[in-house]
Amino acid sequence: MGREFIDLFDEWANHYDTTVEGYDEEYKDVFLHYENILQEVVNQSGDVVLEFGCGTGNLTQKLIQAHKKVYSIEPSEMMRKKAKDKLANNATIEDGDFLTFPIPNQQVDTIVSTYAFHHLTDEEKEKAIGIYGSLLQNGGKIVFADTAFIDQQAKEDMIHEAKQKGYMRLAEDLQTEYYTTHKVLQTIFRKHGFTITFTQMNAFVWLIQAVKQ
Repeated sequence: MGREFIDLFDEWANHYDTTVEGYDEEYKDVFLHYENILQEVVNQSGDVVLEFGCGTGNLTQKLIQAHKKVYSIEPSEMMRKKAKDKLANNATIEDGDFLTFPIPNQQVDTIVSTYAFHHLTDEEKEKAIGIYGSLLQNGGKIVFADTAFIDQQAKEDMIHEAKQKGYMRLAEDLQTEYYTTHKVLQTIFRKHGFTITFTQMNAFVWLIQAVKQ
């Protein structure tokens, strides 16, 4: 359920922000238009937001600035510390993950996440969406921004391209983490009563919007 990556998150916490700012050439295209991606998630969010994988608090900060009530979940202790330092205790950030987390004490209208849902297997993704469907009322939304692929061939092509460029860390990530396809996501969301749309934000990242019917 993503917790197998906690050591990686803890290690990454100190330089995550420089990575998303584009200073790591290998991951520059993954985080292209990063600020715009976060802002679009904010734009599509309602007033009461449950956020998964808040990391160092970049999306959380934008949500708060937009006057949203935010409940943030993050499994990495080091990431939580970075986020709390950045946000000066202006957000509720609790230990948890996509599947096991404290339930907010008010009705949530939007569930959001950026660059994190791929840490779940497809089976775990389906379990998570089932849980979220039980939390949201009709018209409630899930807004995720994450790497996904139109189909398996597109994924293989991206891995090949990364290797050709000598981006071996990126290639390994694409091969070992649980990046999925649009078809799989469509099947999962529709099974649990959501309509779903995809909007491409860069070569890797799609804005995934799902509305509960």
